[in-house]
Amino acid sequence: MVNAPSLPQPNAGSSNSANARSKGSVRRGAVRIVLYALAALVLASIWALVFPQQMPAAIGEYVETLTGANPHPVTLMRPAAAPLSAVALLGKQMFFDPRLSASGQQSCASCHSPQHAYGPPNGLPVQPGGPHMSLQGDRAVPLLTYLYRQPNFSIGPDDGEAETTASLADTAAQAASTPRAQKVAGTAPAAPAMVPQGGLFWDGRADTLQAQAYGPLFNPVEMANTDVKTVAAKIAEAPYAATLRQLFGPAIFNDPARVVSEAMFAIARYQVEDPSFHPYTSKYDYWLEGKVRLTRAEIRGLHLFTDKNRANCAGCHLAAPGKDGLPPMFTDYQYEALGVPRNRALAVNRDPAFHDMGVCGPHRTDLASQTQYCGMFLTPSLRNASTRQAFFHNGVYHSLDDVMKFYNLRDTDPGKIYPRGPDGKVMKYDDLPERFHANIDVTDAPFDRHFGEQPAMSDADIKDIIAFLKTLDDGYPPQTAQK
Repeated sequence: MVNAPSLPQPNAGSSNSANARSKGSVRRGAVRIVLYALAALVLASIWALVFPQQMPAAIGEYVETLTGANPHPVTLMRPAAAPLSAVALLGKQMFFDPRLSASGQQSCASCHSPQHAYGPPNGLPVQPGGPHMSLQGDRAVPLLTYLYRQPNFSIGPDDGEAETTASLADTAAQAASTPRAQKVAGTAPAAPAMVPQGGLFWDGRADTLQAQAYGPLFNPVEMANTDVKTVAAKIAEAPYAATLRQLFGPAIFNDPARVVSEAMFAIARYQVEDPSFHPYTSKYDYWLEGKVRLTRAEIRGLHLFTDKNRANCAGCHLAAPGKDGLPPMFTDYQYEALGVPRNRALAVNRDPAFHDMGVCGPHRTDLASQTQYCGMFLTPSLRNASTRQAFFHNGVYHSLDDVMKFYNLRDTDPGKIYPRGPDGKVMKYDDLPERFHANIDVTDAPFDRHFGEQPAMSDADIKDIIAFLKTLDDGYPPQTAQK
């Protein structure tokens, strides 16, 4: 028998070594892929952090929450800086002149302090005034900043095709049956809101800064002048009388009414031209431009501010810049009946029959019959709000914390907001006659909650919103904003 030749046997050690080399190569390749992916992720993360505006929206929002950067910076259109005109310089002198008051102690700047965003320099709910500075006002003094953009008073949408101009009373009567448009942060109403809007003062009774300047001048509990001739005589004796003659003619003082009219026009021009009345130097302005970052608390506050289901502040206090690049004014210029508590510290409220009902009286009388507006007051801008020490038309609150608690608890726990009557019942909406309670907003968040329900905001939420509101104060240090 012939034996078959033996075949060479595979070398086991050699095969194992090849397999090991192959597996090692695969592992090294996988490691390289993972490292490349990690490197790409790190680079993408760094790019997203440095240039969030170049990221997709979802990533930009994540970066905004994580870092406080604005993922979509814009260019804001601020008023061009220019020297004040001669008329504005004249108005500046008058703005600070206490001789124009009956007491000789009160100027425009007494209640509208430049160091307090042209608002009150103290925590009083209303300011003192009168011939001897012994009388109490009846409404909180508003800020004068940013009023140059306030539109004229009107009711409902502007109808550019109308051939005739209807009276306010007629327009109001026609709007009475129009359903109220719900206000939702970031969303335009489905239908035009047929409500009062624009104008100056808490009730919109003045349309121009010139007309507004007349108000305090002749208000008996403010500067308390009794007639135009008295004011004109004071101006004629002032150091700037010669300037009036130069600007408005040598015969200007022959007409007292014209003297006062030109003086109020000069004060208005000062407010329009001087950049200190509309500086747009808040941290939020710089954040909109991508020059600074907000803190985690400020970002959380911004998100709550614009959350339509919770705080919903932006439903009335619009936070987005306009398409024309104008910075946001944090107001929709409209009027709301909020039902704030009665301020029993005010002298006028010692009379239980007295009620300040805003648009329908007592200071304006042309809409007194339009009772659907009773209790409505102007929605103010929230710019520089944290510089104030008195809030709402009657100055009933003295801190932003109190204001936020009012919004949060008015309907869910009214016993913490309003006093109780002799019968022990909560006197809800105690500063408005009951027949007008239907005017009060109970549909827009956070007022859409009911008694006993969970409030829209937690205490931590309120702190974050206040942190954001403080970013709206002008005077943020320029050196901290990237140029």
